[in-house]
Order: sequence, then C-alpha cells, then structure tokens
Amino acid sequence: MASMTSRTRVQRTVNFQAADRVPIDLGAMKASSIGVKAYNQLKSALGLNSSKTRIWDPKLMIASVEEEILQRFHVDVVPLDISSVMHDGRPDSDWVPKTLYEGADGLLPPGTAVGANAEGDWVLLDQDGSPTSLRMPREGYYFDDISYNKPGAVIDPSSFRPVTGFTDAHLGALQARSSTLYDHTDYAMLGWGGGVCFLGLSMITDRLSHVTMGLPSEWMMMLMTEKETCHDLMNRSVEASIQCLEQLHEAVGDTCFAWGIAADDSGTQRGEFIHPDLWAEMIKPHYAKLCEWIHDHTEWKTFLHCCGSIYHLIPHMIEAGVDILNPVQTSAANMEAERLKAEFDGKIVFWGGGCDTQHVLPTGTPDEIREHVKERLAIFAPGGGYVFNQVHNIQPNIPPENIIAMLDAAYEYGPVDSTDRPAT
Repeated sequence: MASMTSRTRVQRTVNFQAADRVPIDLGAMKASSIGVKAYNQLKSALGLNSSKTRIWDPKLMIASVEEEILQRFHVDVVPLDISSVMHDGRPDSDWVPKTLYEGADGLLPPGTAVGANAEGDWVLLDQDGSPTSLRMPREGYYFDDISYNKPGAVIDPSSFRPVTGFTDAHLGALQARSSTLYDHTDYAMLGWGGGVCFLGLSMITDRLSHVTMGLPSEWMMMLMTEKETCHDLMNRSVEASIQCLEQLHEAVGDTCFAWGIAADDSGTQRGEFIHPDLWAEMIKPHYAKLCEWIHDHTEWKTFLHCCGSIYHLIPHMIEAGVDILNPVQTSAANMEAERLKAEFDGKIVFWGGGCDTQHVLPTGTPDEIREHVKERLAIFAPGGGYVFNQVHNIQPNIPPENIIAMLDAAYEYGPVDSTDRPAT
C-alpha cells in the first residue's frame, strides 16, 4: 500500500478503512503525553538538548512534545486545545523557568505562579496570589489536588455555573493555530475544550463550573437519591457544552478529525465507579445528547477519555454515540486486549492500550517492550479502528531506552494487512 499522509492515515483509521500503518500518538491530548523528567531524558538520549522543555500542563507536569520528537517517532496527531492556545505561540522568554524537584528543567506557561508552604511543598497560586488546592510534595512529580473534608457541605444546584463560551481572543488564537497546522502540515488534529465531566476530575475539583463542586461523595449519593436534580445539573452542563462547541466549530470548522467530549474516568483498577445500570440511567442520556449534536452539526468524531475497568460500560458508550475511546487501560480488570477486540471490533475506535504503563514499560527490557508492543498491534490493528498510544501518560521515571523501544516498535510493526471493513 502506498504511503499516506498522517492526516489521511488517521482519518481512514477512525473510519475503519485500510491504512498503510497504524497511526501513532504522543501528546495529542493531556492523557497521551509524557512527563517532563522522562521527556528531558528522552531528548538527552537522542542528542536533542537545544531548547528547554515547555510544560503543557503544570498540574500533570507533562511536556509539550516538540517537532523534532514528533518527526523522530513518526507521530501522526497533534493537539488543538483551547486551554493552551493563548500561549502556544509565545516566545520562551514569556514562559516561567523552573527546576523541578527531581532536577528536570522546564518552562511553565506564562503567568504561572508557584509558592511554597511551611513543609517545603510547592503550591500553585491563583491570579491574586492566593494558594490553590494544588500541591507538589518534595520529590513529587505532580501537583496533587488536596481536597479537604467539608463536614455538612452539600451541592447547591443554584450555584452551578457551567462555562458557556470563550473569549474572542481565545477563539481567534484557536482559529489561527488550526489554519497554520492544516495549511502547513499534514498532521491530524485532535480538538479539545468545552466538554463535560460527570465522574472524572470534576469529582475532586472545587469549582462551581463542575457538577460535583468538589464534593464527590455527595455527588455519588445524589446519583442514587436525587436523580432529578442530577439530571438537571448534567443537562445544564451539556447545554453549556453545546454552546461552547458551536463557537469552537465556527472557529476551526472540520479541520479536526475528532473532538474530545469528556475526560470522565468511570472505572477503578477492579471495576466501574458505579453500577453499569446506574451509569446507563444517569450518565448515558447526557453523553447521547452531546454526541448527537456533534454528529448532526460537524464532521467530527467524538473522543472520550475514560480510565479504569470500564468493560461493562463500553456497550452503553457505543450506543450513546462515542466513536473513540482512550486510554484503553488493559491492565485493569476485564480490559484484556483480546477481549476488547473480540467484543467491540468495528464498533468503537481504540486509542491506547498499546503498551502497559503499569507493568511493562517501567520494568521491562527494551526487547521485552518491543515484543509486548508487537503483540498488542497484532491484536488491535487488523481491520483498522486502532491508534497506537501507551496507556495514559508516560510517567517521569521511565528510562529513555524503554520509550524509544516502545515507539520504534509501534512504527516498525505498525504496517498491517487490512482491508476496508464492510459498511454496516
């Protein structure tokens, strides 16, 4: 098969059509990237030390993957993220230099302020200089969200303030970046911004724009005891999301192949957060409404990030209109690669699951990792509908030789014998 551009390769893959090889992702969204320490060590191993690493997300401490790395590892997808677009084009001099506890140097996004508490932990500061709940302990890798118990606190639906739009400056910057990437590169673009969150990070984030308002235990009980109120909150969230997506689509059109609808972790290591029947009753209708709007008004695929053991939820996600699922946590219960491929082949695109980041990537030898990736591609790739990415972000302590082995194997074993899947 003739070689394809990245954009064509991804577009055909997510439509279950034959492609010349499996597309590769490294850093197209904030759960498919790489920790700053690991990224710096990778650059050093490759002899690429000409610039300081930009930290894409201070909380997660992940790197913004540079063009040299994208080219070296044949990466096919890049992010188009409203949350970072305002500083993407700014010079390094506008960014905030910081040496992390583990010794990695990086540049924090413009305007980022970091303080310290009495214990010597770092604390992210608000724009007014007051401390947030985000803290990085000494020798830590991330800013953890330290939420404290609030005895007697309740969720007040009247206080819910979902985001309903973006500034003209943000939308203009997003449009400019979209045009530049579309006109001057052949990368596929994954859009992000304006989505919902019903069981994921909003569970612990104390913001009035999230349905849980930082009270996860209260929210989980309300899903059982105050269903009408929960439906109302989630419906308001979806309506606000649709308003955002209307603005985003007007700005970038269909230059993106997909848009992220949610980062909404619904599973633990051993099972689903809530019973699948309750998920279907409470969460599914709101996903369906959002996915329906996207499918009716755009050419985008719908992209869902959902960690953990979610095997029993996947049929409901498919029925709700989810097209692409990430990170495919194959080390969680009931999430074996063979099982997922056998039961959901052709029904949903798997984006991830290409390398076990819990048990293989940290401790395996490069040869073991190459064989592991080869086996995963042999399972997931036939028939299309698969994009290679490790399970979630590459952690900071991963040896560079293991990362190189993983990504090189993804490219080497990516070509597969496949034909277009018959239309259904």
